[in-house]
Amino acid sequence: MSTAITNARVFDGERVLDADTVVIDRGVITSIGAVAPAGSEIVDADGGTLLPGLFDAHVHTSEEALALALRFGVTTELEMQGAHTRPNRTHITDNDALADVRSAGFGITPPGGHPSELFPEGFRPGGGRRPVGEIVQPFSTTPEEAAGFIPRLVATGSDYIKFMIDDGSVEGHPGLPMLDRETVAAGVAEAHRHNMLTVAHTLTAEATRMAIDAGIDGLVHLFMDQPHTDELVELIAASGIFVVPCVVLNASMMGITGDALADDPRVSSRLDAAWTETLRSSFNRYPRGKLDDVLRSVKALHEAGVDLLVGTDASMPLPFLGGLAHGASVHQELQYLVQAGLSPTSALAAATSAPARRFGLDDRGRIAEGARADLLLVNGDPTTTISDTLGTRDVWRRGTRLGGFTAQG
Repeated sequence: MSTAITNARVFDGERVLDADTVVIDRGVITSIGAVAPAGSEIVDADGGTLLPGLFDAHVHTSEEALALALRFGVTTELEMQGAHTRPNRTHITDNDALADVRSAGFGITPPGGHPSELFPEGFRPGGGRRPVGEIVQPFSTTPEEAAGFIPRLVATGSDYIKFMIDDGSVEGHPGLPMLDRETVAAGVAEAHRHNMLTVAHTLTAEATRMAIDAGIDGLVHLFMDQPHTDELVELIAASGIFVVPCVVLNASMMGITGDALADDPRVSSRLDAAWTETLRSSFNRYPRGKLDDVLRSVKALHEAGVDLLVGTDASMPLPFLGGLAHGASVHQELQYLVQAGLSPTSALAAATSAPARRFGLDDRGRIAEGARADLLLVNGDPTTTISDTLGTRDVWRRGTRLGGFTAQG
């Protein structure tokens, strides 16, 4: 049976449509603006706003986290280090109680390089399913090693290739082993020969320049070690790359907790004790950083025409990885983008159509006929008041309605 969502303000991923009814059937959107078919299930939006399901374009995830993300209207997570490569997510693809996921597998980094410095000595993450097939750990110190790992990452189901370019200075570990320019360039070139999208972890301006010089397709962090310069913004814009600023992560690195987000009853009602404690904590590894510099950099990149994508770097419910929570922090990132100077509709595009386009997921991120019915219905109007994204009424994943939301979301 089809479902007709009526009396809605419809944001299609780029703009508000002159239509108030969207019909979904068998997991896809079948019509926009037409009369509800006879016999349809009617969902009266009562003036609320219907959005494409949201993306988080930078996570490290688990089945528990994918379920939590979906509760906040995040229907797709893009994993930037983890085991959810193609053979390891077959059970997720058809599970409409979890957000969908794509994965880089593990990033190319030197032995002892990032992210090893983030974890206490002897730390071993637990839980999760036993991986299917080979999980490649592409530790590389030479161009030949980096290039040699690319075919293995492709064969074992990575959806894109990630490079860690980090000297540890932001994390309080200066002198951390780091990929050199030649190694990054060789790896990126080999990935492009395999028609793979490439992304880079870059927290400093120098790492950003290295990644661009190597021909990277996207940056999944924004530099935080210095204010932007016109030269650097022009370099990023001219390269045509996208940037996932992860402002929420930068704030956490500076010691800013997620207390303000956790205090919102629309958030606290959906988090358990472990995630609440994590959100109220912070990484606190770069307290000398300035959030205003980051926000000004975001504004400058947006004004230069750079594609910005919403991402958070949310990972596990552990206080030393704090200030972040799956799903919830996407909404805080949207608020940061608007604070930086993006319009609410531009911020929403950064969480919907833009990541779908840049990561080649053409079946989602838009409300359009034939698109996958990943949808978020909220109270209010986030196209003018961005925080209204938290007023969740309903979430659909492939046309399956999640349900169970309270009046406050």
